[in-house]
Amino acid sequence: MPSWEEWDAAHSEHRLVAEIEGRVAGWAALSPTSDRCCYAGVAENSVYVGEWARGRGVGRVLLEELIARSEAAGIWTLQAGIFPENQASIRLHLVCGFRLVGVRERLGRLDGRWRDVLLLERRSELVG
Repeated sequence: MPSWEEWDAAHSEHRLVAEIEGRVAGWAALSPTSDRCCYAGVAENSVYVGEWARGRGVGRVLLEELIARSEAAGIWTLQAGIFPENQASIRLHLVCGFRLVGVRERLGRLDGRWRDVLLLERRSELVG
């Protein structure tokens, strides 16, 4: 897990926090996919909802607001990398206009095991 300083530097803009009754229920953020200017309109999204808050629509509210803010900022493509068994996150992204574009084989390592990652993307109809 990165330190706060590392996470903060990688997610300097477009950060959202959802609260339920004063308790952090989840967060969403964008990070650039590249520092090259030709990819300035492409970002990777991350959405996390605390286990206790799942099933309450928190993820959808966060992702929809993140999409709206990204488009207002001129971002034309959002992408997400999701482990195949994370069906809730896959459904959330599909409902919010993402599509599956491929499988990145053995891309991530979790618990000492290589993992495939599904690549989903959403192209803005307003930007680009």
